[in-house]
Amino acid sequence: MALAFEQRGWTLEGVLGRADDASGAAVGVDLCLIATPDAAIADVAAHIIPSPTTVLAHLSGALGLDVLEPHQRRASLHPLVSLAGGAPGAAALLGGAWFAVSGDPLATAAVADLGGHTIVVDEARRAAYHAAACVASNHTVTLLAQVERIAAAAGVPLAAYLDLVRATIDNVSALGPAAALTGPVARGDWATVERHLRSIDPGEAPLYLALVDATATLAGRQLPESLRTLEVAACR
Repeated sequence: MALAFEQRGWTLEGVLGRADDASGAAVGVDLCLIATPDAAIADVAAHIIPSPTTVLAHLSGALGLDVLEPHQRRASLHPLVSLAGGAPGAAALLGGAWFAVSGDPLATAAVADLGGHTIVVDEARRAAYHAAACVASNHTVTLLAQVERIAAAAGVPLAAYLDLVRATIDNVSALGPAAALTGPVARGDWATVERHLRSIDPGEAPLYLALVDATATLAGRQLPESLRTLEVAACR
């Protein structure tokens, strides 16, 4: 975040770490960002001496503005980006990223300076917004880890599947999830699904079956009872 703001002409007064005294962090600056784990934000905010001219903001996607009390000017600024460190992370933030903002208008102005897009998320719905972000990013990584394990058992590298993943994302972007759905569940080809289950490691079956069930719902289909029986056997 610091590198990204600097590249857009902001003046960086300093970056403080865990061992530093942050009590004066809000003095003489327009925006003071708290970039800690969620559980530490309230304590850090309480330690910082309030300034009537400074916006205190956090980068959490799940928390509201109440954790920034007693500061008068408060904001949240959550980048909807999978961030690597250093220059790659700054480049991602400057690439037209989406940010969930709330609170002081300076947050929206800051996103505009970064060349980003803003989403205003209601305080009561921030946890749901962040849950969707975790499904989109973290759970995708978990699914790709399963792809890697199952593919390895067939002697195929993960790299062989990544273009398929990218094309699928493009299809979802163009058509929406339901219309982009392909594969055996979309066709009601339960014999192929059963063949999959009999071929993969039993330890992979619970996650695979949970996704088959969810995919069937998206496709407007009902899992056959024979597959549910197989599901019980596979999960034991």
